[in-house]
Amino acid sequence: MNQRLAAIAWLSLSGLLGGATAMASPATEVDKYLAGLSSWSADFKQTIDDGQGKVLRSAAGKFYLQRPGKFRWDYSEPSEQLVLADGKQIWFYDKDLSQANVRDMDATLASTPAMLLSGTGSVSDQFDIKALPDDGGLRWFQLIPKRSDTDFQLVRIGFDKDGELVSMFLADKLNQITQLAFTHPIKNPKFIPDLFTFSPPPGVDVIGRDSK
Repeated sequence: MNQRLAAIAWLSLSGLLGGATAMASPATEVDKYLAGLSSWSADFKQTIDDGQGKVLRSAAGKFYLQRPGKFRWDYSEPSEQLVLADGKQIWFYDKDLSQANVRDMDATLASTPAMLLSGTGSVSDQFDIKALPDDGGLRWFQLIPKRSDTDFQLVRIGFDKDGELVSMFLADKLNQITQLAFTHPIKNPKFIPDLFTFSPPPGVDVIGRDSK
């Protein structure tokens, strides 16, 4: 799985934050995680393996979420990259390559976990959700897309005893596994107004910009 595809999937699922309700159904519990959440930030470490445990890539940085529809991945390791959604478009910027790719946030994302960023509707409308056994001191949920035209087989999200999102697991259709570990989370922080805007620096090659 390339970093762009993974970023759309995992970061969007970061909207699933909050506390659990003991007797609720898994779908109801996941929906409740969205309630009362307007923004979130955390440090992250990411690994992608081949499904057999061999690490193909690793990265680290900072993640920011602003509902509805905005998120920002600031990659600091192994190189400086940016994945940013401003509510209308998604930007992928690689500083070393001096290249930016932009695409619309439209119906093409409806079949991915990115729909969780919309802040409207029920998660269970798009995913089959079930609770998994606790593992590693975390409470786990599994989400499987109801649509067959997605690039993901399943997503698992893990919460600690305080109800904080601390781990994510995503399997794509190539059987590659992406894992994320979140630390230092902050719920509902206030962000600077332009945090979720991006203007390509001078000289950057932009791919996908509307030529009109």
